[in-house]
Amino acid sequence: MEKEQTFYATGRRKCAVARTWLKPGTGRITINDVPMEDYITVESAKALLFQPFDLTHTRDSFDLMIRVMGGGITGQAGAIRHSITRALMLFNPDFRPALKKAGFVKRDPRSKERKKYGQKAARARFQFSKR
Repeated sequence: MEKEQTFYATGRRKCAVARTWLKPGTGRITINDVPMEDYITVESAKALLFQPFDLTHTRDSFDLMIRVMGGGITGQAGAIRHSITRALMLFNPDFRPALKKAGFVKRDPRSKERKKYGQKAARARFQFSKR
């Protein structure tokens, strides 16, 4: 019996890390053992997740098993998109130029700026009192 091919990739965004296993199938997506519709309820985050598939016209061609941890909803969705992009490139290297042009290949370097000492937050200061 032939072993089914599975493609593994890791994606990151802010503090979130997503590990994705992609295999040819019917479009079933599970995130942390929960169906995608139940795990991600925000429509903009769902749209972010499907962008690589819409670009490569492979929306219902793969089954995904995703493990994601850290960060919030948007960070996790961005990490999942990054990992899906990397897995699709492993599946078919011809997808790379289109995905790269769309800006999905590179990790988003934006992250939270650290809080500085003597200040309220990263940039916010305590209120100045002249008297």
